[in-house]
Amino acid sequence: MSEQNINNVVEEKVIPNDAEATSEESFQAAFEKTLVSIRPGQIVTGTVVQVTDDEVCLNIGYKSDGIVTKNELQSSADPKEQFKIGDEVEVEVIKVNDGEGNVLLSQRSLLVRKNWDKLVAASENGETVTGMGKEVVKGGLIVMVDGVRTFVPASQLSERYVEKIDQFVGQELRLKIIEVDRHKKRLVGSRKAVIVEEAAAKKEKAWENIEEGKIIKGIVRRLTDFGAFVDLGGVDGLIHVTDLSWARVKHPSDVVKPNQEVDVKVLSVDREKERISLGLKQLQPKPWDNAVEKYPVGSIVEGKVVRIVPFGAFIELEPGLDGLVHISQVSPQRIAKVEELLSIGDLILVKVLDVNPETKRISLSVREAYDYSDVMDEAAQDNE
Repeated sequence: MSEQNINNVVEEKVIPNDAEATSEESFQAAFEKTLVSIRPGQIVTGTVVQVTDDEVCLNIGYKSDGIVTKNELQSSADPKEQFKIGDEVEVEVIKVNDGEGNVLLSQRSLLVRKNWDKLVAASENGETVTGMGKEVVKGGLIVMVDGVRTFVPASQLSERYVEKIDQFVGQELRLKIIEVDRHKKRLVGSRKAVIVEEAAAKKEKAWENIEEGKIIKGIVRRLTDFGAFVDLGGVDGLIHVTDLSWARVKHPSDVVKPNQEVDVKVLSVDREKERISLGLKQLQPKPWDNAVEKYPVGSIVEGKVVRIVPFGAFIELEPGLDGLVHISQVSPQRIAKVEELLSIGDLILVKVLDVNPETKRISLSVREAYDYSDVMDEAAQDNE
């Protein structure tokens, strides 16, 4: 074969190879043009092509499939229970190449991003959010609100000082977002703000139910020397010691106890000063209403000595109803002091001499209630 023919043959063989290479490069370029362009932080939708115990593989239209590890799923449940081949899943790109040619994706971070926007909106609208106490950190508590870490300062956990912050770990908490740092992606929440707001709403509702003369239910919360404070469902009212009973009361604990439910009558209301005066005795029969019928003149009844004065002794016939035995009515014989025959706490018989509802006075006699004939006879015999 001549040299010229040989060159022609070589040229014929080289030309097709160049054409094939060019064709392959063109196909590769054309193929790459059909692929999506991705970057970290981008939100994409992929189709599930494989599911294992530890991860979910998605076709996202890129030259490599994307992988969502179990830790990056929205739910901690078994991936095989959550997904099936062909499902479409919205995810966020974490890394375009993890070093092994894989595209790392996250469903959880996308959820956090969306929830962040919701929480920012909740903060702007003054809405309440709910989260779970996760861990105690310096100065407060971390609460997970829809997957977003939210810091609650110790001072914002309650209206009162909180000594043990760890009591809120694992507890569901309702918060107000009071601070948003968009640059640092940092949220600050307040449980105290929710408590204050709810108390104010409860208080307002309670005031709507309170009016002078009305009978309402309440719970005794606190006792003092001068009375009992009663919770009326958001506001407190005071039963003064003089309004606890028609009887004389030394201390409120003689009549009511803390946490006791009571029916009370609203005696007066000062909304401006937030003062409510309540009465308990006003719901009980007044002792003087039937004193004339219950203690007719001439009847002999039992009473208790409750007070001794120079001119006689006061006898309690029933709570709120006392009568007076004048010193001259204590004994058939003249005595210098009532204490010679009577002591506080003694239970004695007395005869009703007079009942005056208008002046609220009852006159009693000890000497006329007892038969002193035997005593007088013994005294006479002693004199002989």
